[in-house]
Amino acid sequence: MRQAGAYSGLVSASMSGRMGPHSLPLARIKKIMKKSGDDVKMISGEAPIVFSKACELFIQELTKRSWMVTMQGKRRTLHKEDVASAVIATDIFDFLVNLVSDEPNNDNLAETPSEKWKHSAHEARP
Repeated sequence: MRQAGAYSGLVSASMSGRMGPHSLPLARIKKIMKKSGDDVKMISGEAPIVFSKACELFIQELTKRSWMVTMQGKRRTLHKEDVASAVIATDIFDFLVNLVSDEPNNDNLAETPSEKWKHSAHEARP
């Protein structure tokens, strides 16, 4: 009988570092959740699983819409401009528009969102 391979999703959690057939590492998601605020102390075991699934669905939807833009351009390679066009054309992705737009008011796109928040919070202080 053939055994499950390392990438089949059937490997035990202790071997792969994951619980179940999740594409995203749950430990990393939990770490990000804990860094989201000083008041976050404990996270239930189900919360990272829900976030993992939500992230997978988000990535899937954004990729599908970006691929449609790529196909409209009669190309077979997805570019960052395709992702930007998909974000701008879709209302549910409005929260990402400032990350993908080419407007000069984006002072530094190399900064992470948390770094931008720290800078804006520091500038807002009297």
